[in-house]
Amino acid sequence: MSKKTLIVIGNGMVGHHFLEQFVASPGATEYEILVFGEEKQLAYDRVHLSEYFTGSTHADLAMGTADWYTGQGIKLQLNEPVTALDRDQRIVTTPKGEYGYDELVLATGSFPFVPPIEGREHAHCFVYRTLDDLDAIRASAQEGKSGVVVGGGLLGLEAANALRSLGLQAHVVEFAPRLMPVQLDTDGGALLRHKIEELGVQVHTEKATTDIVEGENARLRMNFSDDSHLETDLIVFSAGIRPQDALARASGLEVGERGGIVVNDQCTTSDPHIHAIGECALWDQRIFGLVAPGYTMARTLASVLNSDRDAAFTGADMSTKLKLLGVDVGSIGDAHGQTPGARNIRFNDEQAGHYRRMVISADGKTLLGAILVGDNSHYDTLLQYALNGIALPDNPETLILPEGQGGAPALGPDALPETASICSCHNVTKGDICGVIDAGCSDLAGVKAETKASTGCGGCTALLKNVVDNELEKRGVAVSKDLCEHFPYSRQDLFHLVKVNGIRTFRTLISQHGKGQGCDICKPVVGSILATCWNEHILATDHVPLQDTNDTFMANMQKNGTYSIVPRIPGGEITPDKLIVLGEVAKEYDLYTKITGGQRVDLFGATLSELPEIWEKLIAAGFETGHAYGKSLRTVKSCVGNTWCRYGVQDSVGMAIILENRYKGLRAPHKVKMAVSGCTRECAEAQSKDFGVIATENGWNLYVCGNGGMRPRHADLFATDLSDEELIRTIDRVVMFYVRTADRLQRTSVWMENLEGGLDYLKKVILEDSLGICAELEEHMNGIADTYQCEWKTAVEDPEKRKRFREFVNLPEQKDPVQQWTTERGQRRPVLESA
Repeated sequence: MSKKTLIVIGNGMVGHHFLEQFVASPGATEYEILVFGEEKQLAYDRVHLSEYFTGSTHADLAMGTADWYTGQGIKLQLNEPVTALDRDQRIVTTPKGEYGYDELVLATGSFPFVPPIEGREHAHCFVYRTLDDLDAIRASAQEGKSGVVVGGGLLGLEAANALRSLGLQAHVVEFAPRLMPVQLDTDGGALLRHKIEELGVQVHTEKATTDIVEGENARLRMNFSDDSHLETDLIVFSAGIRPQDALARASGLEVGERGGIVVNDQCTTSDPHIHAIGECALWDQRIFGLVAPGYTMARTLASVLNSDRDAAFTGADMSTKLKLLGVDVGSIGDAHGQTPGARNIRFNDEQAGHYRRMVISADGKTLLGAILVGDNSHYDTLLQYALNGIALPDNPETLILPEGQGGAPALGPDALPETASICSCHNVTKGDICGVIDAGCSDLAGVKAETKASTGCGGCTALLKNVVDNELEKRGVAVSKDLCEHFPYSRQDLFHLVKVNGIRTFRTLISQHGKGQGCDICKPVVGSILATCWNEHILATDHVPLQDTNDTFMANMQKNGTYSIVPRIPGGEITPDKLIVLGEVAKEYDLYTKITGGQRVDLFGATLSELPEIWEKLIAAGFETGHAYGKSLRTVKSCVGNTWCRYGVQDSVGMAIILENRYKGLRAPHKVKMAVSGCTRECAEAQSKDFGVIATENGWNLYVCGNGGMRPRHADLFATDLSDEELIRTIDRVVMFYVRTADRLQRTSVWMENLEGGLDYLKKVILEDSLGICAELEEHMNGIADTYQCEWKTAVEDPEKRKRFREFVNLPEQKDPVQQWTTERGQRRPVLESA
C-alpha cells in the first residue's frame, strides 16, 4: 500500500518541533513527509536570535541538522516558498513545481508589523526577524553611530540590546505611555525604563512617527506627531507581529477578522485536511506570540494525526521570565488584575530598583498574576502558586517581601505537586521528571535530553535543577557539585587541593586533577584560589590567562572601551595633598571624576596605554590599587565617628582604616564590602554590608552577611561588645571560612543561607571553634596580610608587564583614534548620541 503524503509549510521553531513529535509517533510510518522552508537556513532558535550578534552562528542556533531530516526520511525543501494552495486538488505550488498532499500543516508563523509610515522603505530601515535581517542590520551599523527601534515590547527591547552590542547609541520609540504595555503596569514600566536608560539606551514613549526623511546630521530623521524629531543612522521596526495567513486567505480558508488562520481544539482549520499551528493560527480569537503555546499546538496536532480523539489544545500560559538588556522582567497570569474582585499587593523599592506586584483573588487564597521588574528570584515560586492553584499563605505579601523584611522562603521542590508544570515550552511536569529519573536518568543533562526541559526559552533552568537535585537526593543518588566539565570538584574541593598539595599554577592543577584546557568558568575560579593561597601577582606569566577582562588590565572596562581608575582611600579618609594629586591627574588626562558610594574617587575615561602612566603618578603620591576590578575587598565605608560627631562613641574612621588595610587584596569568591559606624545612628550603613561594624559604649557589634545590590539583605548580628582585637580576630575567621567554603561567585549572604544550620552554625564554628580550625584560619589571614603587594605598583615597575597595556603594538604611543567625546556639566564624557 502506497504511503500518504504529509506536507509541512514552514520550517521555523514550531514546524520543527511538530516534526520531532510526529516522526517519533507510530502514525509517521503512514506518510511521506515533505517540508518547505522559505529561508535558506534550517530551522533555528529565534528566542536567542540576539546571540547572533555576540558570536553565535547559524550552526549554534540551529534546531537540527540536515542529516537528521535525511535520517528521518523527511524531504526538506529550503529556500522554496509555497506560492499557491489548491484545496480542491490538494496541491501546493512553489517556483519549482507542484506537489500533492493528503494532509497539510501550515506552520508559516508571522511577519513583523511595520506601521504605515511614509519613508519606511528607506534602505536603512529594517525588521528584526531572520538571520538575513540581522546581517543587513550589522552591515548598516558598521558605518553608523546611532540606531532606533520602533516598538518597546519584548522583541523591541531585544533589538535595542542588539544595536547596543553593535556599538550604536540605541533609542527605543514606543507609541504607548510605557514599555512592555502588555506585560507591565505603570510602575513596572517606569522602573524598567529607568533601568534601561541607566544602561545608556534612550527611551521615547508616547511617540507617533509621522514620516521618515533624510537627516541633517545622520542618515535619517524621524518626525513625530508632537512636532519633535529624532535623527538616527538606522531604524529597526519591532512593533509587533501579524500572522502569516496570506496563503490560507487566498485559498479560501476561514481567517479571523484581524488575521490568523482559524483552528479548532485539534488545530484543524475549516478544511479537515489542513491544519495550522504556531503564530499563524487563531484559536478562540487569540494569536499566541510565544514559543511555548506553539510547541503545545505542535504536540496536539501530532497526537491528532495519530487518531488520538482526546487530544485538544485548550490554551496556554503566557507567563514570561526574561532578562532584557540585563534587567530581570517577569509577568505571570492576570498581571493587570482584570479578574472581577481581584486585589493587589505591591512592593516597590526604588532605591534597590525592585518592583513586585501580586494579583490575588477576592478571598486572598489564590494567586491570579504577578509582575516583577529588577529581580526575578521570586518568579519560579509565584509561577507555581499561580499554575497549580496552591493556597496562598495567611500573609501572602511575604511572597514578595525581601527576606530581611519578613519575606517567605522560596517554594521548595517538595511542595510542588506531581502535576506542576516545570517547563511550559515542552510541557514537562514534575511527574515527568520523576518518571525519567525512576527510569534511569541520574543527572541533569540526562533529564534534559530525555524530556527536552529547559531547551526552549530557558526560563525554567534554575527550577529544573532544583527539582532534579532534590529528586536525586531523595533516591540516594549523589548530586554532582562539579565546577565545570574540566574539574569533577566543587570550588571548595579545588581550594583544598591547591592548599594541601601546594599547587601554584592552573597548569599543574588541571593536569593532576582535571582534564582538557579549562574554560571561562574554571579559570577565573582557580585564579582567585591561587591568589588567596599564595598571593602571587595576578599578571605573573602563569596567572594572566586565568583572569577576566577587568583583572587582566587591573581596571574596570567601561561601555565605550575606556577604563576607570579607582585608588584605595581607606575609610574614606584622605589628605588635602592627595586630593590635589587626584585633581591634577584627572585634569592632565581629562578624566571624568566622581565620588563613589563607597567614599572613593572614580576617574573615568583612561585609555589602555594611559593606565600605567596614571598609576605611576598616583603611586608616587602614596596611593595604591583599590581592587575595584577584582573579586576582593572593595571598600570599608565609615562615618566620622567620635573624632568629630557629637553622637559618636568610638573612632569609626580609625577602625575602618585598620580593616581596609588588613583585608585589602584578599581574593574571594565574590566582592566583599565593609562599613564601620561610630554609633547606632548608622551613618555608614553598616548593616547592608558583608561585614558591618557598629560602635557601642562597650566596644563593637559585628554584623555579617548582608549586601545591597539586586537582592538586598540586612546583615545579621553576629557578636556584641567586641574589643578591637576580638573584632579583627572574629572577622579574620569568618572571612577565611567564607573564602574556603563558598561556591563560585557566591556572596556572603547566599553562602550563609546555604550553610546547614545557617547563622547558628556559623556562630558555633567561629565563636566556639566547634571544628577546631580557628587558629588555622587566623594564621592564613595573617599570611595574606603579611604578603600584600599593590598590584599596580608591581606592574608599573616591571617592563614586561607594562607591555600588556599597549593599544597598538607597532605604535606604542598611539592613542585610540576612534572614541569621540563631548562635555557635560564641565566634564568630558563619551559621545552617546549622534551629533
